[in-house]
Amino acid sequence: MKPLFLATTALAVVAAAAPAPAQQLRFDDVVRNLRNPDAKTRLAAVRLLRDAKYPEAVAPMAALVLDPIDEIQLEAIAAELGFFIDQDVRTRKMVGFVVEKRTSTIAASAFDLGPLVVWPRPLPAELISSLLQGVDDDNPRVRLESIYAAGVLARAPLTAEQAQKLVKALDHYDPAVRSAAARVAARLKVAEAGDALIRAVNDSQPEVRFAAMRALGAIRERRAVAALTEQFHFYAKGEGAWSALDALAQIGAAVSVPLFKERLTDKDPYLRRASAEGLGRAGDTASIDTLERSVNTDDAVMVRMAMAFALQKLGRAYTPRIADLMTSAKVMAQAQDYLVELGPAAAPALVPRLQEPDRDVRAAVADVLGAIGDASMIPALTEAAKDPTPAVASAAKRALMRIQAQPPR
Repeated sequence: MKPLFLATTALAVVAAAAPAPAQQLRFDDVVRNLRNPDAKTRLAAVRLLRDAKYPEAVAPMAALVLDPIDEIQLEAIAAELGFFIDQDVRTRKMVGFVVEKRTSTIAASAFDLGPLVVWPRPLPAELISSLLQGVDDDNPRVRLESIYAAGVLARAPLTAEQAQKLVKALDHYDPAVRSAAARVAARLKVAEAGDALIRAVNDSQPEVRFAAMRALGAIRERRAVAALTEQFHFYAKGEGAWSALDALAQIGAAVSVPLFKERLTDKDPYLRRASAEGLGRAGDTASIDTLERSVNTDDAVMVRMAMAFALQKLGRAYTPRIADLMTSAKVMAQAQDYLVELGPAAAPALVPRLQEPDRDVRAAVADVLGAIGDASMIPALTEAAKDPTPAVASAAKRALMRIQAQPPR
């Protein structure tokens, strides 16, 4: 095999013996420096591999997410994320159903980009295990970076040991970790977390309670329906009510249908949205006429989209309507979630959307097709991979990788 070389002009620590200011370093030599006893040399090696973006570095760098030096740990975690995500993640954090606030945690921002932006590259099992072990680090920044990075990179189902570590994190002394653990359990559909999440509904910290409620919905924990209904009536409004009703909507139990119908006309659009979703998942065909009267008239685009999703779940042809509403950045992720949940049947209607004038829509659709499409989408995605917008081309390439890695359906 031809050796890989990394070009550098700045990492004098790694190449101190070289006489020239610019040189080429062999990949395997830089990897060896990840085990160097000198902390500065290890840090320089991590940064060089991160900047070179060689996926081959994913496995050898995994051990450094538990390095005794905090700075090296954080650099290693950021580097591992960079091998799987090619977007700028230093942006914002979504909290709960709708609330936004700034964050300095890179992994949390990466987590909020959603699972579809992650490249489906080979993932060493030891990396996820090490990240979950990092949840117990003394440094609060390392703890959060570790658990959110695990949520970004891990793929369901977790191993029994990994699931146990995540469940343990739901009882961590740091409430930020408990909240993050609930969000990761929701993303990865960790059913083993059900009991711990039910207990967390009564956590001392609101952020943890709300995240736990939403996670119970994500894992479809039907044992929590009564508790979630009580929580909804207790909060009545605000994020507590949104979280409880959102969870009930994800579970879609028949016993919740009267509550969904009651709140479908609520003045709060977030409650209307959850109610519409719940009616669709509960299979309440008696609500079709009501939903069709409002699907084009509600004053909130996210509610109209939720109604379109519900109608599609109830047997009406509303996938194109969901795609029509994707033009707003505020509901792009919402639309993607719906389309992925609707599954392969929604894919054919999305292929023409790869030609949309809005580049964000083209990228979002490409990522969805990677999740639900099949080999028949390869020609359209191959063409989309030539898109002049880098984000669209990357999304199409990710989609092609996912489809090509699938076993035949």
